[in-house]
Amino acid sequence: MSAPPARDIADLCEAVLSGKGEATGLAQARAIFERYDAMTADRRRAFFGTLRDRFGVDAARVEAAWADRKDGDLRNLHTASEPRSQELIRRLNRAPGGTRRLVAMRRDLLDFLARDATLKPLDDDFRHLFSSWFNRGFLELRSIDWSTPAAILEKIIRYEAVHEISGWDDLRRRVGAPDRRLYAFFHPALADDPLIFVEVALTTGIPGDIGAILAESREMLEPRQAETAVFYSISNCQAGLRGISFGNFLIKQVVEELRREFSGLDTFVTLSPVPGLRRWARENADALPPRLSKTASSDTPEASALAELTAYYMLVARADRGGATDPVARFHLGNGARLERIHPAADRSPRGMAGSWGVMVNYLYDLATIERNHEAYSTDDQVIAAPAVRRLLKSH
Repeated sequence: MSAPPARDIADLCEAVLSGKGEATGLAQARAIFERYDAMTADRRRAFFGTLRDRFGVDAARVEAAWADRKDGDLRNLHTASEPRSQELIRRLNRAPGGTRRLVAMRRDLLDFLARDATLKPLDDDFRHLFSSWFNRGFLELRSIDWSTPAAILEKIIRYEAVHEISGWDDLRRRVGAPDRRLYAFFHPALADDPLIFVEVALTTGIPGDIGAILAESREMLEPRQAETAVFYSISNCQAGLRGISFGNFLIKQVVEELRREFSGLDTFVTLSPVPGLRRWARENADALPPRLSKTASSDTPEASALAELTAYYMLVARADRGGATDPVARFHLGNGARLERIHPAADRSPRGMAGSWGVMVNYLYDLATIERNHEAYSTDDQVIAAPAVRRLLKSH
């Protein structure tokens, strides 16, 4: 099939939508991706604006569908009201490697969206389609170990977003040790490129120090002696899939996998960072109760004061849109976990100190209460927390 004639990329998009021949459409889709790849950042931003403006909802078609409705049947109206950009994205997806290239395209769109909120309707189209294409039914859970192909292991090193993997020796300690596990979700369209992965430590109790988990010289535990599975790092790998939720499915399925492998496991918790704590404390110090305000302004707060400040941040502070202020808390609480413990000196790394003075927390995943906790948080904006955490609030 010969390449389509040279034309403006927007005209090519029109041709993809209007064309009937599959071969011609694939050639046009390839041409669109090639021209997009060759664009400067400014031209890509303009292209997204064109997609938003030129490929939106066809008002005339909607009006006609409304006028032609029969016996209250609104199916035709629903079809007519779909933005043309959604069908364009579907047709681009048919090109070889289309899904991967669309994910990369949305990564750029999200960068522009941070500075131009008018692009949100176009991102809504991507999100709508990606939520279907990347639903749990299409995802494959794989256990990653030292025998996994090197190409995938290299990506695990590169994508780790919480606790940097310093090299192959460090990776081997995380995936090759008998008391460690790593699981990842994959999608058929992205071949051997993971979407998200979780690192697991098998322990005898709930830990409060990430250094002990990551230490080179730590003592290995016989897995059959483990009582607790600790999810100590969850990394999203594809920036273009931000906001497409499959992390909750990952955790729940990993819990099931671990329970099948180790009958002695009865506790499933995270050891999670609190990345927004220090910035929030600085920005809101004047509005906090006097004792907490003093803690928020300190470079080296005492452990007890820091635990109290963290409890206030988690249980009292709220984001403008509702829900927990901390992004990691929103993820786990939204998945039905319970805020279990606060550890003031759990991460002494530069990153941990910069984000939260080293504070980390445990979120407990109790399968018997996950649904109830999720409903309480999603419906009533209620943060489910252990009594010991609530006692830290003292008089607040």
